[in-house]
Amino acid sequence: MKTFRRYLVTILICAMGAIDARAQESDWRQPFEPVKIVGNVYYVGTHGLSSFLIVTPAGGILIDSGEAASVPFIRASVEKLGFRLADVKILLAGHAHFDHVGGHAELKRLTGAQVVAMDADREGLESGKDLSALGGTGWTPVHVDRTIKDSDTVTLGGTTLTAHLTPGHTQGCTTWTMDTTENGRRYQVAFVCSVTINEGVHLVGNTRVPAIADHYARSFRVLRDLKPDVFVAEHGGVFGLEEKAKRAGGATNPFVDPDGYKRFVERSEQAYLKQLREERAR
Repeated sequence: MKTFRRYLVTILICAMGAIDARAQESDWRQPFEPVKIVGNVYYVGTHGLSSFLIVTPAGGILIDSGEAASVPFIRASVEKLGFRLADVKILLAGHAHFDHVGGHAELKRLTGAQVVAMDADREGLESGKDLSALGGTGWTPVHVDRTIKDSDTVTLGGTTLTAHLTPGHTQGCTTWTMDTTENGRRYQVAFVCSVTINEGVHLVGNTRVPAIADHYARSFRVLRDLKPDVFVAEHGGVFGLEEKAKRAGGATNPFVDPDGYKRFVERSEQAYLKQLREERAR
């Protein structure tokens, strides 16, 4: 009887997890009102998956394409802001997972944009396979026009983004930084790559990525050294998108949140260290 009860509990837990996953994916496919983040940076993603448009006199830079299903939402948001999707010249990403590069191939087809990616994620993008420790769902392969390494820059129309290799979530996970101005003041913006550890991914004895624990440690060293005024991330919940968007357009910009960035890095690193301790203890 006890064995049967344990079996039922296991089934219920799995079912609840499946429901949560479906709810999350449904959230990913809900539209979100586009909003100005700061300066020439705009949010054009869905409710659950971030995409960012950087507007320059020479055209646009788009960071993250969401899933394949995200492309119509991104297009609608770009056009609602008064811009043209066809003017996007450069397509970047935080990391090669299906929920952030799934729309790359279609957006490249629609815009002819140059795809730029960190060297360690290039093979994944071009093969359409998740080569990270997660080994998750794939996507339509997309050709990478330019491969970059840590500290390389991407420039368009007077805006320059710097690539910071922050591996762990994927081997080529890239945090982008740039400067912009608003109301005569200069701000540094950080587009932070994910530093969460996917469910089922181990830090100790990981056969897919043996150095994964060291990768995360490196990333937190890099992130602690950054001092952005504004930080955003690949999922809106990470940086309080919904709540901040409600206050956007007022006397003060709610996305200017350097203390929130520090708290985010601290929480994320503590979660990593906790899992690492627990795995080592086992």
